[in-house]
Amino acid sequence: MPTELLYRDDAYRTEATATVLAAGPEGVMLDRSPFYAQAGGQPGDAGWLRWEGGEMAVTKAVKGPEDSVLHLPAEGAALPPVGATVTAVLDWAPRHRHMRMHTALHLLCSLIPGAGVTGGQIGADRSRLDFDLAAPPTRESLTEALNALIEADHPVGERWISEAELDANPSLVRTLSVQPPRGAGRIRLVRIGPEEAPVDLQPCGGTHVRRTGEIGRVEVTKLENKGKQNRRVYLVLQGE
Repeated sequence: MPTELLYRDDAYRTEATATVLAAGPEGVMLDRSPFYAQAGGQPGDAGWLRWEGGEMAVTKAVKGPEDSVLHLPAEGAALPPVGATVTAVLDWAPRHRHMRMHTALHLLCSLIPGAGVTGGQIGADRSRLDFDLAAPPTRESLTEALNALIEADHPVGERWISEAELDANPSLVRTLSVQPPRGAGRIRLVRIGPEEAPVDLQPCGGTHVRRTGEIGRVEVTKLENKGKQNRRVYLVLQGE
């Protein structure tokens, strides 16, 4: 049974009541959850499940069978009873940093047009993207351009298109290593900037901030050659 993904409608929702569908050492499955399950380079959320008379620390949320989310218990943690009503609570600070980082990586993509993304990883402290590129811009120029886009405080939104629409516009997909999930008949597009002239527009299932100004200042700290046509760009958030 699929889990209702509450972050799809509100990435800022920090808790929700839910019913336990299954519970075991492999994880706890809920009918609905605000937790993001690890995917696409974004880490799974941590937090807590709380119910009358008990609490379970969640170390990470991962994808389970049939589009469900598994909430992995901390070692030795008590499990909630099947059928119980629980309150699922996010560890918000790292999730919010992941949202800021993820949005910043979309902006980084916009600054290197035409280059496919061959890999990436989002972290609370440092993130990276790998580009199919002979020579990237300089670290200093990327940092300056990124902060200009952030300070412009562009809105971040989303819309859904059909799989047929995506097939008709293959250039929307920047990631070469991870393709948008198919089978549901529709694809979620994340847009930065106005609809008529977006700064960035590409399929993505992750969580993002509402406006780029919320990211705060960033710095491109390192550029690495990871092969003949593979250039790795590291990014950090400055301040809290």
